[in-house]
Amino acid sequence: MRVSQPRIGLALGSGSARGWSHIGVIRVLEDAGISPDIVCGTSIGALVGAAYADDQLQPLETWVRDLTWQGVVGLLDFTVGGGLIHGEKLFSFLRAHLSDKTIPSLSKAYGAVATELATGREVWLREGAVFDAVRASAALPGLFTPMPREGRLLVDGALVNPVPVSLCRAMGADVVIAVDLNADLIGRHAEPDEAAVAAEPGALASVLSRLPLRLGGLRGAPEGAVDMPSIFDVLSLSLNIMQVRITRSRLAGEPADIMIRPRLADFALMDYHRAAIAIEEGERAAQRALPELRETLGGR
Repeated sequence: MRVSQPRIGLALGSGSARGWSHIGVIRVLEDAGISPDIVCGTSIGALVGAAYADDQLQPLETWVRDLTWQGVVGLLDFTVGGGLIHGEKLFSFLRAHLSDKTIPSLSKAYGAVATELATGREVWLREGAVFDAVRASAALPGLFTPMPREGRLLVDGALVNPVPVSLCRAMGADVVIAVDLNADLIGRHAEPDEAAVAAEPGALASVLSRLPLRLGGLRGAPEGAVDMPSIFDVLSLSLNIMQVRITRSRLAGEPADIMIRPRLADFALMDYHRAAIAIEEGERAAQRALPELRETLGGR
């Protein structure tokens, strides 16, 4: 009697710049002969997942490994409506490689998660243009402008489902491998490397430091008062707390079969230039999970 192979789903979680570690995870899985049938993503997970589902992972990896601080700053198209950044430049890779692709045309079954801004409803994107689905899923509130779609404004899916295990199950996955990028964030925050910032005057941290975003150091502040973080830091840390709490809640009710948790607490929200480090940590995390994954798959 022939035993059918289980359908494997890969749920790639949110995490902004930490998401480049998804590339390392996928590399290890593929090298181990484990090729997911279904790929679902939220936010940065939707971006990497779309590239993988369209056999574009290598071009994406080449692009992100070449990013520098100056390059990241050059991708930021600042705006004053709906968010700090419009996002079109940052998603230029997808525009160049996936602009004419539809989700059903991808080589793997694919889905992305977004949030309807007006109602807070979770939206599963499983048809239509790939670029639009990714852009909606990754529209981080306050940072990227919302994505109009069918008369609605969609924002980052991390608000409701940071690690889309439920979508993988709904799409028919028997075994779900989930990648959680937010497990070790609360209570840890990397201090800026002042020497690195000084050496890279075009870096985003340097640019933001010149904007009127800092709360501390106000005239008339009492002597000995706690130095307040920048608005950008407050936003980043608040998003970390939100994602960790929502992720824990969702995974408690919708557990994956295998959890992969890269350790990336030292990554800031916009550290997209640190792709090599993130990819290597993704590889290490996936290697740690391989024995359990092989056992779960029963050697098939």
